[in-house]
Amino acid sequence: MEKLNSTCPSSNGVASAFYLSDSEPGSRVVVVTCVIIAVSLPVTLVAIYAVYSLVQKDNVAPVYVINLLISDLIQLCSMIVSVAVASDSRTFEAFFYVYHFSVTASVCFMVCIAMERYLAIACPLWYRFKRTIKVSLVVCAAAWAFALLYALLAYFYYYTCYVDAETIFDGFFLVPFPLLLFFFFGSIKALTSGGRMLSDEKRRILALLVLVLLIYTLLYLPSVIWSLADKATARNLLSELSYTFILFSPLADSFLYVFLRKGAADKLLVTLCCCRMDNNDVTTSSGTR
Repeated sequence: MEKLNSTCPSSNGVASAFYLSDSEPGSRVVVVTCVIIAVSLPVTLVAIYAVYSLVQKDNVAPVYVINLLISDLIQLCSMIVSVAVASDSRTFEAFFYVYHFSVTASVCFMVCIAMERYLAIACPLWYRFKRTIKVSLVVCAAAWAFALLYALLAYFYYYTCYVDAETIFDGFFLVPFPLLLFFFFGSIKALTSGGRMLSDEKRRILALLVLVLLIYTLLYLPSVIWSLADKATARNLLSELSYTFILFSPLADSFLYVFLRKGAADKLLVTLCCCRMDNNDVTTSSGTR
């Protein structure tokens, strides 16, 4: 992308969405960005309040979700700046790295959520004694610190212009994908081998892991792969589309609340299971005719 490459050489595929928002007024990217902000901002605030009410001494998963939603809130504020401020201003440049920081933090907390759910069912005895608010807060602090370090490296590269730094930055965002796959399939293996956990709880854990994996696969991976393929040198529809996906991540993350709340998640999952059973019955009956 010409504007992106000329203004900020340290940007990677994930952070390129920030620069896409700085287009001509009325362009499709600006319109989409404004709609996402208008919808996601109130939804994220409500989700933070709702998830906070679920935090308990023996339930630390909401702590990671709250931090994920806070990072989404920072993303949305940065997106507002990207639309309202000219790209050649100091404010725009500063918030580019803020956006870099918040996206990295979001990815870290997605991994933390998947890891926490995996440990809850794969190592229940160990997890029972380590499942404290204090431990989760320490992990969250480490995730924020790592994201800050990553943003500082991006800023350092902007002024030093190391040749392969952009590839390194893009490569980092590929690392969570195998981790999320490991936690997902490891959880499935643990759930199928042990029968102590209630079926409703199994469904909630798997649904949460599936949602995290889908968010990362559908919203983050396209931009990273597109950037690593070195096809983002020109602004075109596929380039804009792949980078625009990331802008939807704050809205998608808000749905994690549904699978943390027992009543809402159970009703939704039971409905989906009933629909699937009805479809299987219809298929079976039609096949026997």
